[in-house]
Amino acid sequence: MSKIVFKLAAAFCLMMVSISGYAQQIKYPAVIHVALDGTGNYKTIQEAVNSVRDLGKEEVKIFIKKGVYHEKLVIPSWKTNISLIGENPDSTIITNADYSGKSYANGKDAFGLEKFSTYTSYTVLVLGNDFKAENLTIENTSGRVGQAVALHVEGDRVIIKNCHLLGNQDTLYAATEGSRQYYINCSLQGTTDFIFGEATAVFQSCTIKSLSNSYITAAATRPNQKFGFVFFDCKLLAAPGVDKVFLGRPWRPYAKTVFIRTEMGSHIVPEGWNAWKGDAMFPDKDRTAYYAEYGSTGAGVNTAKRVAWSKHLKKVANYTLTNIFNRGDLWNPENNK
Repeated sequence: MSKIVFKLAAAFCLMMVSISGYAQQIKYPAVIHVALDGTGNYKTIQEAVNSVRDLGKEEVKIFIKKGVYHEKLVIPSWKTNISLIGENPDSTIITNADYSGKSYANGKDAFGLEKFSTYTSYTVLVLGNDFKAENLTIENTSGRVGQAVALHVEGDRVIIKNCHLLGNQDTLYAATEGSRQYYINCSLQGTTDFIFGEATAVFQSCTIKSLSNSYITAAATRPNQKFGFVFFDCKLLAAPGVDKVFLGRPWRPYAKTVFIRTEMGSHIVPEGWNAWKGDAMFPDKDRTAYYAEYGSTGAGVNTAKRVAWSKHLKKVANYTLTNIFNRGDLWNPENNK
């Protein structure tokens, strides 16, 4: 009996050594390719994201070949340092069509809710830190049916470069007060409050197009945040027939939004900003919101008729990426593009 036990023990040890050796041989590639036609490592972007090592410390580049990817894509919080890189924003498209009030196909979600909300209507949801996206279109095609988010970002240290973010109401949800987001050379379009949320977000050299007479931004900046939404060297455009657009209105009382050296079309109303009166919980948001402009140009600039509670800055020396994004780690997206 003892010989049998010894042999079994030896066999078990050999098996464990084999398993251990196999585990050590697992390789997580730094580059992954996605292609609809099957010529890549995966056919869907979600499969590629799922394959990335959890809590990875090194950047993983996921190259996405041109095509229309019908996905509701989630970058989980444990999938960090992921970069999605398309071939071209005009030909590499991530699309979906959920909206607030739309019924779930299977009856209810994990929380027992029967319908989508603003917060679950996203096409792409980014929860992981150190995320990048480049050369992509992210769109919500549900139409003018209410809130319908294209991109919803909660991760920290997020860079979105040369991307098209397309939708109608609530196109971009720059969410959570702990999130820092940098958008460069992007185009964004929508109808109402189509750039909204609590995040500290910078928009550098972006084109922003209003599709209806409404509001561009709806910041919900928290009282302890030094900065909210900051726009540098952007261009504000409008669809034909659109001629009454506000730069923003405060979703929450301490909303902060600043436009610096922005080209504003004639569709921007002379008063510039709206106080969002009629909110029973926060009736006097114009007393605490911080809305400011500096050095902007175009027919939409009318400093003499701006609302009295907005600011006209004389200098913007403190509006640097290091200052705006500093949380003690000196993160500057210019060094990570």
